[in-house]
Amino acid sequence: MSLIEAIVLGLVQGLTEFLPISSTAHLRIVPAFFGWTDPGAAFTAVTQLGTMAAVLLYFRADLWRIARAWFASLPPGRPAAGLDARLGWYLIAGTVPIVVFGILFERQIETGARSLYLMGTTLIGLGLVLLAAERAGSHSRPLESLSAREGVLVGFVQAAALIPGVSRSGATISAGLFLGLDRPSAARFSFLLSVPAVVLSGVFQLLGMVRSDPGESGGFLGLAVATLLAFAVGYASIAFLLRWLASHSTAVFVVYRVVLGVVVLALAAVGAIS
Repeated sequence: MSLIEAIVLGLVQGLTEFLPISSTAHLRIVPAFFGWTDPGAAFTAVTQLGTMAAVLLYFRADLWRIARAWFASLPPGRPAAGLDARLGWYLIAGTVPIVVFGILFERQIETGARSLYLMGTTLIGLGLVLLAAERAGSHSRPLESLSAREGVLVGFVQAAALIPGVSRSGATISAGLFLGLDRPSAARFSFLLSVPAVVLSGVFQLLGMVRSDPGESGGFLGLAVATLLAFAVGYASIAFLLRWLASHSTAVFVVYRVVLGVVVLALAAVGAIS
């Protein structure tokens, strides 16, 4: 991977990780448009550490408060009084499904799931799901009203993001909207829930890359540049989405997903991209 490719892909990762449009799909589609090599699932997972650092920084006060409240609620079985303690348990329980499915389907995720046809289809499909969630949701419930069952349910939905093109934030925001959460609350819980899963995935993939080829310094330079750019742009992307959803619907993302999905399927069908 050249430095130019790393810069472009780092910017793409930062811009798309938190918007409900699938960063994984964009990191596969953009290189296809330019005729570059697919960077692979491992590159995607490691650069996500940059965007996760952005989440940790942006929500540092929330995460610290949740961690303190969760530790105070130990041992398990003690009543978790207060939203922060409950959120701590929700984030842990909601992470289990994506970890289990990620281990079970690791080979498929890294190989067959990189298909442009699959990504084009899931871009359109999740876009329509997001549209249905917008129309069906009441947009009236605050995050404080989320129950344990609902928190785990959103965690199961997050596991669908293992399929490239689905979008982690798109799936979990849709689930939150179906449950009646207001848009900022759905997005906030989506961001918080993404932290454990993406950090675990990124660290796992990074260790695997180091073990497989520890001497490839050029590759790691590009990876480092992409990850740093993803962090900076990702931080701005979080702030933008939370402000946007405070007064707008997700309709613009629905339109974008459907249009991009149709374009990808059409170009792949005629052999313009591969």
